[in-house]
Amino acid sequence: MYLFEHDAKELLAAAGIPTPAGVLVEDGGVLPSLPPGPWVVKAQLAVGGRGKAGGIRKTATLDDARSAVADISRKLIRELPVRGCRIEQQIGSARETYLSLMVDAAAAGVRVLVAPQGGVDIETLSTQPGIVHSMLCDPTPAAISAGVRSLCANLAEPVRGALINAGEALARPFFAYECTLLEINPLFVRADGSWVAGDAKMITDDNALERQPALRALLAARAHAYTEVALKAEHGCDYVVVDSAGDIGLLTTGAGLSMMLIDELRAAGLKPYNFLDVRTGGLRGDPARLVHVLNWIAEGSHIKVILVNVFAGITDLGEFSRLLLAAIARAPQLKVPVVARLIGNGIETAQQVLGDAGIAVETELEAAVVRVKRHLAEQRA
Repeated sequence: MYLFEHDAKELLAAAGIPTPAGVLVEDGGVLPSLPPGPWVVKAQLAVGGRGKAGGIRKTATLDDARSAVADISRKLIRELPVRGCRIEQQIGSARETYLSLMVDAAAAGVRVLVAPQGGVDIETLSTQPGIVHSMLCDPTPAAISAGVRSLCANLAEPVRGALINAGEALARPFFAYECTLLEINPLFVRADGSWVAGDAKMITDDNALERQPALRALLAARAHAYTEVALKAEHGCDYVVVDSAGDIGLLTTGAGLSMMLIDELRAAGLKPYNFLDVRTGGLRGDPARLVHVLNWIAEGSHIKVILVNVFAGITDLGEFSRLLLAAIARAPQLKVPVVARLIGNGIETAQQVLGDAGIAVETELEAAVVRVKRHLAEQRA
């Protein structure tokens, strides 16, 4: 789960990490009681590059803060809508540095990066030799602390001491919250050696949610901000809207196959609406999950056809087909043609069951795409 900065900082503050005092404002609402100013108003969404996109603004008065919230809340940043603003105290008279911890699964360790310079230009600075220092560490807090100490050995004070202290402190929540990435940029270092997490990019392992009461509580309280993760946690499948203007709803299983299908449809000049890994093995004779999926797809205002794409191994396509028809009957608002591309166990039964309901079953993707194009052309005529 890619946490919004505000939520990441709340979790880090609870773990003893120094962060600027701040509050969250959602939907351009009324400003709550603010910490002493001046402030920084920051767009809240799960994407980097907010500063260069106009999503971060310094303000000195309440009127300026209100205006900044209103302006930023209307923005799209990297084609994503802003989901609120964090208003926090500005940190003055401090140096911007950089520290990140990232799981390197291929190397079975944690990649640690530190830099005596940070901020919005870190990507440019990282191409310059000697700026960003990196080390692969064993996945333990002690190893990370030792790694940061080694990486900072030749840095000048107070940066050296601050980064060493921050590395040791941040290793604890990194493991406690089962993060795959924890990046602090900038990490503010004051002249006295104290430091503050000026920004926080925090990504946690969704598969660890059952072991994470703090993250589950956050998800329950802010499901509206983490729609896709909340849907997965509640319904046991992955669903993401990839193009709100898309006109092809996808009912698919297998994450890799679903992503490949989206790529193939786009290469053919078509506009898929969603990604879905419905996980047919978890249906267990109940169409409820398929009903939810069809209702989610029905929220797309441009949907003109549903494309079903299922490769069946353990799943019996005959049973799946009967569940699909039951789900369609329970989602009457989705009145669009259905094209099915099915392969695997029980295909003959599926062809009969769906054929009797007027839904042709194709076993080749090209033939299914031809049918999709035909339905789209008929509705545009």
